[in-house]
Amino acid sequence: MMASVDQTIVATALPSIQRDLHAQVNWSSWTITVYALGQVLVMPVAGKIGDQFGRKQIFLGAAALFTTASLCCGLAGNIYLLILLRGVQAIGGGAFMPSATGIVSELFGNDRDRAVGLFSSIFPIGGIIGPVLGGVFVTYWSWRGIFLVNIPVGITLICLGAIFIPDIARRPDQHLDIRGVMLLGSTLLPAMLGIGYLGGAHSDLLSPFFLVPELVAAASAVAFFRHSARAQSPFISLRFLTGRGFGVMNLLNFLYGCAVLGFAPLVPLYAQERFGLPALAAGTLLTARAVGMITTAGLAVYLLRRTGYRWPIIIGFTLSAVGMALTAISPHGMSAYAWLAVATAICGVGMGISTPSANNATLQLAPEHAAAVAGLRGMFRQSGAIAAVAIGTSVVARSADPGIAQAHVFLVFAAILIAALPLVARVPEHRGRW
Repeated sequence: MMASVDQTIVATALPSIQRDLHAQVNWSSWTITVYALGQVLVMPVAGKIGDQFGRKQIFLGAAALFTTASLCCGLAGNIYLLILLRGVQAIGGGAFMPSATGIVSELFGNDRDRAVGLFSSIFPIGGIIGPVLGGVFVTYWSWRGIFLVNIPVGITLICLGAIFIPDIARRPDQHLDIRGVMLLGSTLLPAMLGIGYLGGAHSDLLSPFFLVPELVAAASAVAFFRHSARAQSPFISLRFLTGRGFGVMNLLNFLYGCAVLGFAPLVPLYAQERFGLPALAAGTLLTARAVGMITTAGLAVYLLRRTGYRWPIIIGFTLSAVGMALTAISPHGMSAYAWLAVATAICGVGMGISTPSANNATLQLAPEHAAAVAGLRGMFRQSGAIAAVAIGTSVVARSADPGIAQAHVFLVFAAILIAALPLVARVPEHRGRW
């Protein structure tokens, strides 16, 4: 929940940060961008290292780093230092989910499907709490409170984790494929930076600021795949990237990130630009989506062993696409706020139905490598979200009518989910008897 809150709480404080630190808009927005980029880079690394050297150790180390970086962020005196510290904070935040998923998966054994599903359903609660906490701190105290609030929570988390998370005996593989780590980093970082550049109002597909990073990323990706195919103990086995079951799930996770995770950051702006809703009302639309997800996730988890993985993903993707399409069209028979709230809630219901299945479908292929698999899952989803938001904001920035342009972007997101449905037929189902 702490990592989830931190993904949304900072956005509410950007104007305050900009004023207090006398920063330009492009620099203050990097406090969000660098956190997303850091998570994309760290998730697969933390997952693999957790499987090798112990998930509890990585989890507690991530909590300590996240908490310390939060303290330093709250004391930062200029925007450049704050951006640097947010990058450090992202290392801790990016390591939370893979290591925690690995811990839950290992401790619950044959019940890992339900445990991981319920565990994942906590995440949207942070989407509700984050904007509210951010608004309270900015209104009644200071933007520094959005970081300092993590200190008591983080200390409590470290103490409880040290006591209650059991030490599981492991035989660590002392070999760490440093070259593989470097090649993966040199693939992801320039790729995301190039895509992030597209989010600017004056970006150009033929600009060297886009082409050079993407060429570097492509060359590094080729080198990474060649290295992983030849290395005796690669950092990430090609089996986890393109192997049976893994390849289709990685593609689905990327498309899920594009459409579902990319949808959320654009909704409040869309409500303000097209329908003139006040900022507070526009922000609460994401609460409707989170409530929709929370109310259905528990039932989806309970029924998971009867439904299998494929049908919940099909139903969830379809409902999310319907919600996005409804968001894009004009309200009928109700106010703009009520219409958008219903539409985003339908998206949330679709997420609540599909996410437990999507989270478990790959884990059951390699439960002994749960943290590494969860890290890759997060990497593909976050990469898709960054790409979708960058391209979507670029389209909006070039449009004469930003509200209508965003509506068209939402229709594209809905089309992506519908186009992904044929891939679900190749999603691996339950193995063995439950």
